[in-house]
Amino acid sequence: SLGAVAGPWSAWMPQNIAAFEGTCVAIPCRFDYPDELRPSAIHGIWYFNSPYPKNYPPVVYKSRTNVVHESFQGRTRLLGDLYLRNCTLQINRLSPELTGKYYFRGDLGGYNQYTYSEHSNLEIINKPTIVSPSEVLAESEVELRCLVPDNCPEMKPIVTWMKHEGLEEHSVYGLVEEEARSWTLVSLLKFTPSRENNGHEVGCKVTYTNTTFEFDGFATLDIKYTPRILEVNSSVEIIEASQVLLVCMVDSNPLALITWLREDVVLLEELATNLTLQLDNVTYTQDGIYTCLAENLYGKENRSLALTVMYAPWKPSVNASVVAVEGEPVTILCSTQSNPEPIITIFKEKKIVATVIYENQLVLEIPVVSHEDDGEYWCMAENQYGQRGSAFNLTVEFAPLILLESKCTAARDTVQCVCAAKSNPEPVITFELPARNVTVNETDREFVYSQKTGYTVTSILTLRGEVDSQLYIVCAARNVYGTKHQQLQFHHSNSLMWAKVGPVGAVVAFAILIAVVCYVSQTRKKKNMNESSSFIQTENPPVVFSGDYRTQGGLEKSESKEICSLESH
Repeated sequence: SLGAVAGPWSAWMPQNIAAFEGTCVAIPCRFDYPDELRPSAIHGIWYFNSPYPKNYPPVVYKSRTNVVHESFQGRTRLLGDLYLRNCTLQINRLSPELTGKYYFRGDLGGYNQYTYSEHSNLEIINKPTIVSPSEVLAESEVELRCLVPDNCPEMKPIVTWMKHEGLEEHSVYGLVEEEARSWTLVSLLKFTPSRENNGHEVGCKVTYTNTTFEFDGFATLDIKYTPRILEVNSSVEIIEASQVLLVCMVDSNPLALITWLREDVVLLEELATNLTLQLDNVTYTQDGIYTCLAENLYGKENRSLALTVMYAPWKPSVNASVVAVEGEPVTILCSTQSNPEPIITIFKEKKIVATVIYENQLVLEIPVVSHEDDGEYWCMAENQYGQRGSAFNLTVEFAPLILLESKCTAARDTVQCVCAAKSNPEPVITFELPARNVTVNETDREFVYSQKTGYTVTSILTLRGEVDSQLYIVCAARNVYGTKHQQLQFHHSNSLMWAKVGPVGAVVAFAILIAVVCYVSQTRKKKNMNESSSFIQTENPPVVFSGDYRTQGGLEKSESKEICSLESH
């Protein structure tokens, strides 16, 4: 049924109709006119591309005569009965130039002629249409439609699918659809696509029985799917200051936004199929976990890798130079950073004090520190990429120690006492003569000379005069941590000298000594006589430590007389 026609002088026909080149098409048509008209004869004319006769449009069909445009000669015929108001037209052997608009004009005689404004657009095609959904998702069933016009009563199309064998779970169904009296044969291809099917070409072929006609069309599958990371670096170890390239290759549809992150910090991102992160002059701060993240509308995927930066130890740090009091416990921490972890060693005077392997810190513990632990230390850290060292001092404060070289040496008229003491802080040395109730220190520079070497202070006391057999001298060294007393042992230089030179040498030396003493005594005698007029005895003469209280001059006179008389004999 063509359905109701709206009012007088109206027509109905498909607005659009299609057919394959070389085949035929039937354009369904129905017209109407006022009921009061009762024509004895009804004629019809079909025009091409224009409804107005005065424009002399090409005549497609004319019921009154066979005079038509040359393009349509032998190609058209009226299928409908005009008396039944049916104006259906069939056109055979379609060719591309016949594509266009077709208008019907009714002729009821006299002035009752009318060209209907309703018309049909004829499209001549040479391939079927493949329609796919607006969105095809991987792993979700999809349906492709192959649309074939079926408007030729004399020829029935046969539809087959091509290149669909690789599609999973595929099946084919057929049906006929009609829309406004335009008929379409529809072939359905159902399948479940995978991401591998993206870009795959599927074809639809149309043939007709007993003809050589063959029409085919193709469609490329556009399958949407979540990103898949195809390639990314494995975890890598590099040496500090090197260059590294981190490559991430992604398969996705549509394109994925690829992002390189370190921890949660975005380093680089781009809409692409692959993204390379280049790191130049890498430092230890760039060590960590790197992640490639690929994301589009349909999902995301990520892959991570560890970038390990290998580097030599840093200069070790020590918990400052240490000052301790002898007897206290001492803890020294030496720490560094490196990759791989280093061997740390603490040296003192090239001797290993402590060491640890594959750790970033070393703890040196001295339960009871002594003055022998005082000194400079080195903390060395090394791995296969280098070594670094730091020096530090351990300063031990301790009470004085009087050293072995402390003693007195007595000659015939001179006593020289050496007191060497070691302590930190440095000691103050005094010489005590208990028998005389006298104390002498370095402020008495006429008798005491002092010098310092490191923690050792050496003081030398020089006394002139005869040695008193009751004389003994005590060395006292003191600082804030205590005082040390030690009586100094006497060594007589004369007896030592005789033992060294032997009997013959002793006779020669004794003769020389007598001669020298006589010469000196005579010289001093003359000098005293010459200076007697200007000599003034002070009220408090310098202290001279000897066995008696004779003056030095008196001692010289007595000695010179005795020795010279011994020489004369």
